[in-house]
Amino acid sequence: MTSELGSEVSDWEIEEGLPQTTDQFIQQYYQGREALIEQEKAQRSDNSFRQSLTPLAAAACAIVSRIRSEEHRTIWTNNHLDDMATPGVNHYPGMMFPLAKRRMERSKTYQIVRRMPKGALLHAHLDAMIDADFLVDRVLATEGMVIQASQPLRTAEARKQASVSFQYSKSSDFTASSIWADNYQPQQLVPAKVAADSFPHGGREGFTAWVVERSTITADESLNHHHGLDAVWEKFRSCFKILGSMLRYEPIFRASLQRLFHQLRADGLRWAEFRMAFVAKYWKEGHDQPEEGQEALFQAFDEELNKFQATEEGRDWWGCRFIWTTLRIYGKKEMVNHMKQCITVKKAFPHLIAGYDVVGQEDMGRTLADLTPELFWFKKRCMEKGVDIPFFFHAGECLGDGDGTDQNLFDAVLLGTRRIGHGFSLFKHPLLIELVKQKRVLIEACPISNEVLRLTTSIKSHPLPALLARGVPIALCNDDPAVLGVGQNGLTHDFWQALQGWENLGLEGLGSLAENSVRYAAYGPDQNSKEWNKDIRDGKYGEGVRANRMRDWTAEWNKFCQWIVMEFAEYADRSDDEDET
Repeated sequence: MTSELGSEVSDWEIEEGLPQTTDQFIQQYYQGREALIEQEKAQRSDNSFRQSLTPLAAAACAIVSRIRSEEHRTIWTNNHLDDMATPGVNHYPGMMFPLAKRRMERSKTYQIVRRMPKGALLHAHLDAMIDADFLVDRVLATEGMVIQASQPLRTAEARKQASVSFQYSKSSDFTASSIWADNYQPQQLVPAKVAADSFPHGGREGFTAWVVERSTITADESLNHHHGLDAVWEKFRSCFKILGSMLRYEPIFRASLQRLFHQLRADGLRWAEFRMAFVAKYWKEGHDQPEEGQEALFQAFDEELNKFQATEEGRDWWGCRFIWTTLRIYGKKEMVNHMKQCITVKKAFPHLIAGYDVVGQEDMGRTLADLTPELFWFKKRCMEKGVDIPFFFHAGECLGDGDGTDQNLFDAVLLGTRRIGHGFSLFKHPLLIELVKQKRVLIEACPISNEVLRLTTSIKSHPLPALLARGVPIALCNDDPAVLGVGQNGLTHDFWQALQGWENLGLEGLGSLAENSVRYAAYGPDQNSKEWNKDIRDGKYGEGVRANRMRDWTAEWNKFCQWIVMEFAEYADRSDDEDET
């Protein structure tokens, strides 16, 4: 016997009275099932974006879905053996980032995501955005750069554990012994070129590899989740001292900014907001002593930004601003003094300072509840000085459930944060989720960072889909790409991981995340809370800078979708059945 769908129905099925999928009551069940799924999807934060897709954009999204399915069957499988296969590793879509990186970068979906207009980068630490190998090259090419260490670097253990930093020095009379010898005295200055050339394991090439390893979280360090968060954060913190000491000399700083702006624009970004803790001193070119404040750094940044925007490549770059950050381990006096510096720089460069944050490992630092007196003092002092510096707090970058670190989320919302950095543990708090939606607070999600820093083992187990399903506004960010081993700036890797790891997302979901980044960026001129909230609500249908940029992004998105339809036309006519074969 043959069913209505053409499939054979066996005699035993007839004897047992087994229902067939074509039976009316089974069909009614399927219809109810689909209705329930659609009802839930209507609550997603990207639902309105999906509903507004043009036919061309919908076609592009369908094509990307088919390419993704094809790659799941042909690339992300152990049956696909090639030069990128890792012995002893199972290959699957959404696998751990360090293991997936080489293979993902050769995929069609990666090339598509690379071309995508990604809007704004809202959460990135400038000290961790310049690759260490580039910085070492600049150090060795810059006259006057020296290296110092807390102990002789003769042994492998010393080279791994010692405190190491770089700086500029006018002196040409160096009497220090080799930094690699037992008789080296701690903190003695050694010309960087001399140290590199005399590195005991490979000269300059070996020296560069050593500094890079000291300045990044290696693949092995990322994968060893059984060592826990504190261990990887100890390495993470140590990277910033080395990177910051190389970056903070003016000629290197300026060259690094031009490279960074170029990379971000090439990755489809139009705007960036950088966090910076301003712990390391800034050295002006040819000066033997560092600057006391941060004004010279901001002056150089402003000049380099204007220089980039005057180029053909940078003419449609919207710009950058800073979210001033203070280390959450500071005591009251250090915290207040750092806040005063923030206000001073805001008055000198009002167009560059967009907000304020506290940073560092939440489990090891002061909670927002503990910092509340200083934070209220800061808002009061801002009013007295005639400036408005809103909060953009890190919160919930932790595994806790109800401890003081996890509860930073409550304080961030109560203190009026406009966005939340990471918000990894937010999915555990149903009331806070509703408040975040009501107050239109965006989550700056950093999936690769969360994985490398051991909050989640892979994109597959990241809680972000739970927030998307509950209607929470989210934008993807890259956090600390140079330290995390990403290898380039931009958002392509984070976007690609999300596309591969989450079935409910698709290209249309990525589009919504990118649009959110443009909607929630802290453009100038500054806005009070009422103006900000109205602008966020109105979106591209409002007036002013935000609305104009959202409309600009929409035009870019439509051109991008047109490119997909033309470039991958062979996928347009494939049926879903063909995709599964």
